[in-house]
Amino acid sequence: MFSYLQQIWNSKDLRTKILFTLGMIVIARFLGHITVPGANMDAIRAMTTSSELLQMFSLLTGGSMENFSIILMGISPYINASIIVQLLTVIVPKLETLSKEGEQGRKKLNSYTRWLTFPLAFFQSYGMILLLNSQSQTPIVSNVTDPSIVLPIMLTITAGSILLVWIGEQITERGIGNGISVLIFAGIVAGIPEMIGRGLFLATEDDTKLIPFITMIIVTVILVTIVVLVNEAQRKIPITYAGRGIRSKSDQSFLPIRINQAGMVPIIFAVALISFPGLASQFLLGAKSVWLRDIGTYMKDMFIPGSITYVLAYFLLVIGFTYFYVSITFKPEEVAESIQKRGGYVPGIRPGKQTSEYIADVSNKMTLFGALFIGLIAVMPMGVEMFFQSSGIGAIPLLMTGSGIIIIVGVVLELIRQVNAQLVMHDYKKFY
Repeated sequence: MFSYLQQIWNSKDLRTKILFTLGMIVIARFLGHITVPGANMDAIRAMTTSSELLQMFSLLTGGSMENFSIILMGISPYINASIIVQLLTVIVPKLETLSKEGEQGRKKLNSYTRWLTFPLAFFQSYGMILLLNSQSQTPIVSNVTDPSIVLPIMLTITAGSILLVWIGEQITERGIGNGISVLIFAGIVAGIPEMIGRGLFLATEDDTKLIPFITMIIVTVILVTIVVLVNEAQRKIPITYAGRGIRSKSDQSFLPIRINQAGMVPIIFAVALISFPGLASQFLLGAKSVWLRDIGTYMKDMFIPGSITYVLAYFLLVIGFTYFYVSITFKPEEVAESIQKRGGYVPGIRPGKQTSEYIADVSNKMTLFGALFIGLIAVMPMGVEMFFQSSGIGAIPLLMTGSGIIIIVGVVLELIRQVNAQLVMHDYKKFY
């Protein structure tokens, strides 16, 4: 372990990228403690400890909600904008063409996503203020109908989200890892010590909390282990290339198709979307029309975190986003065409259309298993907590949500892969 860390430190480029990433994370965490002026902090702290909806949404904000900070919404507006743009790439031919133009097309789509983030963040900030006010016994913002009071707060929160997105992009370009994922990861990890301390405090104060606390730790360790194993599992499709022979294993190539091809992206998307009904209901509850208020009440009651409707919707969203993300990132036709151009074929399968169909079939089976697995992991901690609450054994705060486990494992494994790749490049440059 020490020699591995020494290798990383001796690589100047890698050391610079890691230090830059850590510096950006520190800045992001610092922003999370800058409170928006005019907020009632006593009310916000009392409210966030009791609302499961806000604890769920806090997954994307890195704990900034507890401080009513300038990055109150985190990067959730950017995630929502990314979902909209990716959906539009399937519908709008021009955007679909851009998505196939490589690096330049990707930069153009990212530009559209950034421009869409601003109006989404602006309107979402008002919904968030209304949501927090409705969840608190004492108003957090004194008069939400007065533009002179609420508009500066909305602009401050919107600017905070845009700044956080910029920090994430700087990490992606000049640091290591995907910046957005790294920021979410940092927020989740920062909250773990507090959850452990709270669990220990409850367990020492009440003996009935000890069994749930120990069980939660065991379940978390088991889930992390399972997620790591499944995340690295893959199906290898054998590929033979003309002129290389098939007798020697060294001449046999493979096309790896991972079980979890989408990584933690479906979880991030699902968490952002499952919180939308709670935000939207706050707008509807303040409507003048009776039927709109009824719809708002219905949405609020149906999507309470921990309810059957909430868990089922969350589970289905994870599966849906897994299939959607794989469909736009993995193209069996292009893979089959690439294999054929290099003179390769799958033994027993004709090149061209049959190879494409075979790869698509394998990918669909892997995606189904991966989607079901991610969905179950995401909702399992909720099920464990609901079991303890209903059985009367005693409830205790989760150390990590299933979503948090998948995101942490995904980000750590991706960082390890990128670090190892950088080390290989560093060693390779020594020969020149």
